[in-house]
Amino acid sequence: MIPPSIAFQPAPDVAVLLNALLDRYERQRSSMLTSVPPAETKQKRRVKINLDDLDLPGYRSQVDPEPRLAANAQLQALEALGLVQLEWLPGERGHLLEAVVLAPGQPGALFRLLGRTPAAERRSSLESLLLGDRFRFEESWLQRSLDSILAQLKEGKSPAPFSLADELFNQDLMIALAAILELAEETPYRVFSVRVFNDSKRFEDLKQAVVRLMRLGRPEWKRFPAVEVLRELNLVANPGHIYLSGPWEMVDDAGQVLLLGNFSPCVGISAVQAARLTRAAVHAPAVICIENVTPFYELAGASSSRPPLLPTLASLSLTRLAPALLCLWGNPSPACRRLLLCLAENLPPSIPLLAWNDLDYGGLNILAQLRSAISPRFMPYCMDIETLEAHASCASPLKPADRANLKRLLRRPELRDMQPVIEHMLRRGLKLEQEAIKMV
Repeated sequence: MIPPSIAFQPAPDVAVLLNALLDRYERQRSSMLTSVPPAETKQKRRVKINLDDLDLPGYRSQVDPEPRLAANAQLQALEALGLVQLEWLPGERGHLLEAVVLAPGQPGALFRLLGRTPAAERRSSLESLLLGDRFRFEESWLQRSLDSILAQLKEGKSPAPFSLADELFNQDLMIALAAILELAEETPYRVFSVRVFNDSKRFEDLKQAVVRLMRLGRPEWKRFPAVEVLRELNLVANPGHIYLSGPWEMVDDAGQVLLLGNFSPCVGISAVQAARLTRAAVHAPAVICIENVTPFYELAGASSSRPPLLPTLASLSLTRLAPALLCLWGNPSPACRRLLLCLAENLPPSIPLLAWNDLDYGGLNILAQLRSAISPRFMPYCMDIETLEAHASCASPLKPADRANLKRLLRRPELRDMQPVIEHMLRRGLKLEQEAIKMV
């Protein structure tokens, strides 16, 4: 209970000052959780706020003395109750304050006066929420994320992306996470939001927190754009399609046969349908999976009239081919991976399975993903030293982050055959986008 003698609503300047005092008190308590010195030494430190450190326009007004007089009266009342100690400027006692000190052992009454919940209580409440739901996410990336947040709470660190100020946000975030783990196919953000919250916009406020948690639980996704991280969870802005070109044949879980060979130059099938495939095959001498949509269109248009030369396949004694094409749209989505898995199960060894990506960290990482998640048969297409050198005038310089990422790829077992290419890129300081390569 607030002592009965505190019968005032804190004036604006007093509220700012007291909140700053409690902020400093809570920061000091938080630092005690991880400090090396004994806690007793830390507790002896006074919690003090100098008025010069705060923006108090009313208190410093040269026109209207009333805000200063009201603030002084309220602070003196709090001092009389033993809640704070006031330090006045020399010669200005009762007129101009220099600093306010929190009285030892008295923060509780000030928290109640301000209607503010102590951080310790907010941390405890969040910890209870996370522990209460953690068991539902066993053996998932989300359990790893929650364990990291719980460790941060225990150490007195920020629990971001959870909030210590908004319990409703935390509750809705946990509801969204539980619903996300149940998604079996691509779902637009707004549709998901309506289904879960009966509000088409609520998930918009939670999206970035979901992305941060997934990156926390799956470190390999830290360098991927947020839209691709969400797509990995089957969440998309709009229903997605997978673009294909060539004589594809597919069968879905309802036994429906899809023959795509008559669509020229290309066709798109919905990601929802692709996720339900049970079989995929091609009647073509090669399959090329292409990272970006513009090169896909260029190659698809050329293939429909004059099949391109595949220079990297000279060792296979191939000349001009009319390959089957698939657009990956960056990192392949769950639906795209499903289609490729169905294809890899039925693809004869005589048909090359190729990946054509940007010759940079992202493109090489996609090649590693395809090999680890789909099939080790994936071979690089136009991702070699000769291609880089032939288009060096169109290449871009490596940035420090590019160099660090490429060096990490040298340790990937899936890219052992690409080590000479990566080392050459590092020596030359260059990377190359697909769009720079003229295919026809």
